[in-house]
Amino acid sequence: MVILYWISAYLLGTFLTALWIGKWKGVDLASSGSGNPGARNALSVLGRRASFLVFLGDFLKGSVVVWAGLWLEFSLVAVAVAGLLAVVGHIYPLWRKGRGGKGISTFAGVTFWLTPDLFLAMLVLSFAFYPWLKSATLSMLAGFSAFFAVAFALQVQSVVWPLFFAIIVIVIRHKENLKVSLEKRFPAKKA
Repeated sequence: MVILYWISAYLLGTFLTALWIGKWKGVDLASSGSGNPGARNALSVLGRRASFLVFLGDFLKGSVVVWAGLWLEFSLVAVAVAGLLAVVGHIYPLWRKGRGGKGISTFAGVTFWLTPDLFLAMLVLSFAFYPWLKSATLSMLAGFSAFFAVAFALQVQSVVWPLFFAIIVIVIRHKENLKVSLEKRFPAKKA
């Protein structure tokens, strides 16, 4: 039963809300703007309302995975693995040859319900660092650091280790954004 749940979590993750919102608006977000089927690209191409709908749809994917696991009374570790698989499905959907989104909204939906205290720490630090870093991507890294730190402080890492892997996958998916953001925020000094 748990294996079926995990497969379902991955498949739900592959449902890319941005592509459906884009189709509804008559725009292919996979080939417009940055080409990333996510909320940030929807914002730049279609505006705030579409971006919010994309965020909400991807957030709800993560939420549904957690709700289903808790309703079925699976262990928290099994639910966290399903959360990881939903994020992986969003980032690497088989039906698009692995060309998916970046996983932030889905990860937020998982952590909001599964680890609300860690989610809050991540959110607060992300917002706290944004005025200084002036980069959503770098602020996200600060938020992930808070997620790790609070998990270790509360000694809940045994339950959320799958979410640590989800963070690693998300960071890998953001490597180009991170490189550009770091170069902008901390330009190399000329000799």
